[in-house]
Amino acid sequence: MTNSLEQTNKTAFKETTTMETSLYSRLGSYDGIALFATKLIGQAQQDEILGRFWENRGADRNARDLQILIDYLVKQTGGQMYYAGRDMALAHQGMGITETDWARFIEIVVSIAGALGVGDAEGGEVMAFLDSLKADIVTA
Repeated sequence: MTNSLEQTNKTAFKETTTMETSLYSRLGSYDGIALFATKLIGQAQQDEILGRFWENRGADRNARDLQILIDYLVKQTGGQMYYAGRDMALAHQGMGITETDWARFIEIVVSIAGALGVGDAEGGEVMAFLDSLKADIVTA
């Protein structure tokens, strides 16, 4: 009887753990998110539409902003990270980000997520999260 009860508890725990695994874990934890963010920013900086946001900025500032993005994404996806940056509205205030900029940004996100093998469920959660930020970021 004990073995049957133990097996039932182990199965229930395993199912609960799988269902409750954070997006952070499913995206590859810190290393996966850092890789994604690094590729995203690298591609955006080279993009003919988005590259203007990084013009006339030093490498040190760009590196700092990348780390802040990584911290933010880790925190927002369920990782244990302290985010010391600004809220999205303040961080993007005055940048003049347009619908065209946003659409191009999303294209890059989808491309990189696909290249990194992000699953459909995780991709959907990421897109829903980004959509929740759009009103604070797209202001022009």
